[in-house]
Amino acid sequence: MCPSEMPRQLLSVVIVNYNVRDLLARCLHSIGESLARASRLRADIWVVDNASTDGSADMVRRAFPQVHLIALQENVGFAAANNLALHALGLLDTDRHGHLYPRSAALLPHLDLPESEGAPDAVFFLNPDTEVRGEALARLWETLFANPRTGVVGPRLTYGDGTLQHSGFRFPGLVQTFFDFFPLHARLVTSRLNGRYPGALYRGQAPFPVDFILGAAMLVRRAVIDQVGAFDEGYWLYCEEMDWAQRIRAAGWEIFVEPRAHVIHYEGRSSRQFRGRSFVALWESRLRYFRRYHGPVFNVVLRGLVRLGLWHLARQARSLSPDERVERLEAYARVRALL
Repeated sequence: MCPSEMPRQLLSVVIVNYNVRDLLARCLHSIGESLARASRLRADIWVVDNASTDGSADMVRRAFPQVHLIALQENVGFAAANNLALHALGLLDTDRHGHLYPRSAALLPHLDLPESEGAPDAVFFLNPDTEVRGEALARLWETLFANPRTGVVGPRLTYGDGTLQHSGFRFPGLVQTFFDFFPLHARLVTSRLNGRYPGALYRGQAPFPVDFILGAAMLVRRAVIDQVGAFDEGYWLYCEEMDWAQRIRAAGWEIFVEPRAHVIHYEGRSSRQFRGRSFVALWESRLRYFRRYHGPVFNVVLRGLVRLGLWHLARQARSLSPDERVERLEAYARVRALL
């Protein structure tokens, strides 16, 4: 189907925010500008605020009254916050996939959710520390619906300084885990060995298949959510998109990066606000993921590798200030306790 024959369809944009008010405002402005270049799209925008203390929710109410706001009183994590918006959109079947949504389902009776404009044909999950550039939304939409088996499409990401941020990855294994602790050479870190795809593909003009898309920006077909459910709330932060991609690909859907769609990602602005907590959450999620998708031998080797890596990081922490060293050592100890 060529772009001119695309039917008019409804897009929902879902943003989970935590204490990045000014970046969120910039993100929302950029969505409006990109939508203005996507004449065939009708869109509604949802912001789920995870109990921010910087006035984010008030800013949305004041400056973006057309945005559907879900302002939470506690930080429920990335997966559950996204799922709350999907509940409001009527996309989650708790009878079929209810085991994935215990946290958001428990919150539903206590929330007065905004009314949706109808079930969308696709959902664009977007971090608040991003800017959608130019015709990115139109490009992503065209690629998603050009092939009936395409289930997820992500854009080309760049950091704020314009350098490439990989948005598509191969599923991780032991080699990638090794590089997390022992980066060695920069070329190895950005290579196929570390789950990356060649930079030339991002500079190209054609979509390319990947194992999974970074959760900072990904467009997902509604039929995918209908079939496999949404984010597993057993992940509080990190790895949700990897787990979801495993289920999506197992159901026969394909996942692509569309390099002609550009999104700037001011990466990690929310998670940097609690570094020790983020490090522990990362490894809680990674261990959950590896136990689910790999066998016992793999996980025995993995635990040994992580212990070695934590020992290495602890030695490096000797050069830090006393307060930062204490915070990191406490985080490393908490991760060791998970093994």
